[in-house]
Amino acid sequence: MMPRHPAHTLLAALLLAAGLHAAGPAVAWADETPSVPPGTESTVPPPEIDPRAAGLKMRDGATLAPAKVLPIVSIVESEGGEERREETSSHLKFALQAEVLFGKDSAELTPEANARIAAIAEEIKRQQATKVRIFGFTDNLGSDAHGDVLSKQRADAVHGVLSPLLTSANITYEIRGYGEQYPIADNTTEEGRRKNRRVEVSFPTDASAPGTRTGTGTSTQG
Repeated sequence: MMPRHPAHTLLAALLLAAGLHAAGPAVAWADETPSVPPGTESTVPPPEIDPRAAGLKMRDGATLAPAKVLPIVSIVESEGGEERREETSSHLKFALQAEVLFGKDSAELTPEANARIAAIAEEIKRQQATKVRIFGFTDNLGSDAHGDVLSKQRADAVHGVLSPLLTSANITYEIRGYGEQYPIADNTTEEGRRKNRRVEVSFPTDASAPGTRTGTGTSTQG
């Protein structure tokens, strides 16, 4: 038997670890996709940093990068998590759990849903938004195909109520059903699955934000 060299063993371990890391799931980061809620990115506490460490000092002649303004995120959630409002310096998003809008495994809106959608319509008017995104989501139960169809039907149902309330504005709608993609909570618990079964309505908060004025109630579906 050939002797095992420690250097070769270490190299093989490093290559294996790199391969496992590369094969991990990709994370989508885009304005068009739901954001990851604070507190769910990682449960590992940040490492302690010694502010006096020599490695933190700038070398001679170095300068700081230009200041960058980051969007401020304000998150307000109802006590039971049924409604969630996320606001940055440029966008506003409302997330409503499916249970407050629809019956179980249904895309038919309940009578109580109209008041919640009307409140969102008033906010859209106030912000003078010209582009509105309506995205539907489900939990990970059931087939992918069923979740994709149901989430799109629910987004369509919300659009069906919201659009007539905004006839005085020229708004472009983007309506999508993402099924179980982009969960915002743990799908292994019923509480988490309930949060993941939701419809999100988002729009720019700046009246000058880019938006294609293509006529009243235009929708882009996909």
